Amino acid sequence: MLSRLMDFLTACWRRRGSSSDGKGSEVSGRKEGLLWYKDTGQHLFGEYSMAVVQANNLLEDQSQIESGPLSMLDTGPYGTFVGVYDGHGGPETSRYVCDHLFQHLKRFASEQKSMSMEVIRKAYQATEEGFLSVVTKQWPMNPQIAAVGSCCLVGVICGGILYIANLGDSRAVLGRVVRATGEVLAIQLSSEHNVAIESVRQEMHSLHPDDSKIVVLKHNVWRVKGLIQISRSIGDVYLKKAEFNKEPLYAKFRVREGFKRPILSSDPSISVHELQQHDQFLIFASDGLWEHLSNQDAVDIVQNNPHNGIARRLIKAALQEAAKKREMRYSDLKKIDRGVRRHFHDDITVVVVFLDSNLVSRASSVRGPPLSVRGGGVPLPSRTLAPCAAPMET
Repeated sequence: MLSRLMDFLTACWRRRGSSSDGKGSEVSGRKEGLLWYKDTGQHLFGEYSMAVVQANNLLEDQSQIESGPLSMLDTGPYGTFVGVYDGHGGPETSRYVCDHLFQHLKRFASEQKSMSMEVIRKAYQATEEGFLSVVTKQWPMNPQIAAVGSCCLVGVICGGILYIANLGDSRAVLGRVVRATGEVLAIQLSSEHNVAIESVRQEMHSLHPDDSKIVVLKHNVWRVKGLIQISRSIGDVYLKKAEFNKEPLYAKFRVREGFKRPILSSDPSISVHELQQHDQFLIFASDGLWEHLSNQDAVDIVQNNPHNGIARRLIKAALQEAAKKREMRYSDLKKIDRGVRRHFHDDITVVVVFLDSNLVSRASSVRGPPLSVRGGGVPLPSRTLAPCAAPMET
């Protein structure tokens, strides 16, 4: 009788533990001050590590890993999805993207019965349209939501192919071994949409030839209409739909001369890469990391340290650089609370995805328990809204 009871309790415990990633570790991650981390876990094609450090009063970065079915069909496709969503002006858009983008991707993949650039592009479009509906409904009570937006970086590994899609200035970097020397090179895979980059400024001028002030230098920083640094995003409806560029939206958000066509775009840059045997790992991170570390610096840190806790190690390296720039100790920086911390660094999200070449090469037959992980932050009521900050902080 006692043994049956023990067997029953053990089975219940295992079912409760089904939210683990197959290695017996908690998917929910751990918190340490303003840092949230999941040091190690297993996705379909290898290991992963994930970490988030909060700087804003409300965490504006959101992130997720989904591994297993990439559609609603039992027949597949199967793979790993990584999303990093760097919000600005508040957390609403990035939270919305985290709630809906992957679900849209699964729906379109089910319709096509495959993964493709078209599936990803449609998922982005549906997410943009969905958030526009939210803004339209909330506008009478909360007009400032029209000035909230999010960068949106996605990686999808499926069938030995890596898809990278991006809006804004988050970044995906590949670490690839050079056969001849054994060194690991950093290869940037994402296209960024920040007008600090000359080619992006040129693109904006070509898209808006009748507007000589589409990009202006303000306080020594290039900004679209003097307001925002990125040229593509989800949200930021005040720069896409003229009907939201008016009172009661705060004057500091409004484009004085108005506009007839969208200033910002929600069309992602998408690239496709056939994974090679020498591709070791991928680093997905919001621009808060790249502000302090170069692509090669980040790849060297990942290559020269254990997999376990590597995302947390990258964040620590970035914070040490941030402290050094302000001529302060890293230990003192860590004592600064959220909100005030934003004056020293941004929210930073890092996801490192290791690639097991044997599993990648058998992509069509690899199956495993579904994994779903979201990056965390300081727990606050879900309905708490951030006071809208000026978009020039992005």
